[in-house]
Amino acid sequence: MELLDKLTILADAAKYDAACTSSGVRRGAHDGMIGCTSSALAGCCHSFSADGRCVTLLKVLLSNDCSYDCKYCVNRRGNDVPRATFEPRELAELTIGFYRRNYIEGLFLSSAVLGSPDRTTERMVEALRVLREEYRFNGYVHAKAIPGTSSELVTRLGLLADRLSVNIELPSEGSLRALAPNKTKQAILAPMRQIRDEVVESKTELVKYKSAPRFAPAGQATQLIVGATAESDRHILNLTESLYKQYRLKRVFYSAYVPVVENTLLPALGTKPPLLREHRLYQADWLLRFYGFCAAELLSEDEPNFDPRLDPKCCWALRHPEYFPVEVNRADYEALLRVPGVGVVSARRILVARRTGPLRADDLKKLGVVMKRAQYFLTCSGRLATPLRLSRAGVLASLLAVERAALPMEAGEQLSLFAPAR
Repeated sequence: MELLDKLTILADAAKYDAACTSSGVRRGAHDGMIGCTSSALAGCCHSFSADGRCVTLLKVLLSNDCSYDCKYCVNRRGNDVPRATFEPRELAELTIGFYRRNYIEGLFLSSAVLGSPDRTTERMVEALRVLREEYRFNGYVHAKAIPGTSSELVTRLGLLADRLSVNIELPSEGSLRALAPNKTKQAILAPMRQIRDEVVESKTELVKYKSAPRFAPAGQATQLIVGATAESDRHILNLTESLYKQYRLKRVFYSAYVPVVENTLLPALGTKPPLLREHRLYQADWLLRFYGFCAAELLSEDEPNFDPRLDPKCCWALRHPEYFPVEVNRADYEALLRVPGVGVVSARRILVARRTGPLRADDLKKLGVVMKRAQYFLTCSGRLATPLRLSRAGVLASLLAVERAALPMEAGEQLSLFAPAR
């Protein structure tokens, strides 16, 4: 098979994996090496870095010839699709060739299970070894650790990659048994625990010895499929919170299930992917990581799913009127973050700006506060930002109008998935 044919098949097969948007690692240029990575270069396939730049990784599978038969996967053993496999050196040469032509800034490497997890990982390790040691590539590499891989191979992979990820994909053990019989909960969590421990150990060694090898310096991530099974948003968000606390993940990614195979256990072909639900989960994930919320605050047994009409922060504010209004000239940072329309940056700006004098409603917009949302939930020197105190129903109607203007498309259309909720 021609190299271009392989690339076409394996790049297309990798498109359903969302867990590759940023690196978070800083490594400068070195003599005799090609490429570099830093927080400014963090990113992947037409994604955005911290400084707003659009950057690109070569996102590809080593192979789509899978020995597993996961019912939701387009590359499953029983599905009739074209198959291809890169040789390790072939993939390394392709990557370095693309980098030299300025097509990419790094590599995102995943794979189907080619025979066994160990055999597949050995080939991935060899491809990265050639890239790092022979071609002296110093750019960003994100690699997938395949569940069931031996601990020795996970270690070797982590010493060659900047970030590792182990995809959980299905959010419950029952769904895993029904749809992915070749995978087990233990096989998925074991490498996640190992990566967590080796990242911590590597950082400790680097404090003592500057020349110590670095193991996955950008940490680890995972991906959850949304909408393939019946789990609620509450179940998914509780799992997300547990993963952040127990395994120190940098990111949990959510992928709206796209029906690509026909099965009675899955949504029918032609069903629209739940992109709006995915979007709400990303907003809630942002609240967990940066706004001090916990999963139990956002969803309950009585309300296990997010309201698709409104972002999670506004929903929480409407359910807890006892927290409001918040006085911007006296409230602490944590209280400001709970106000809809106030983000991490604008909350910090408020703390700085009010040192010079009391803030007025007109000042808040200049500081980046989204007043269309915030005006119902805060006061300035005791005065409401909006002159008329609306009823809860009136506030809800106004917020829904703001949300419709922000997301004018229907649930099945493309959304900006990584924008934070404010």
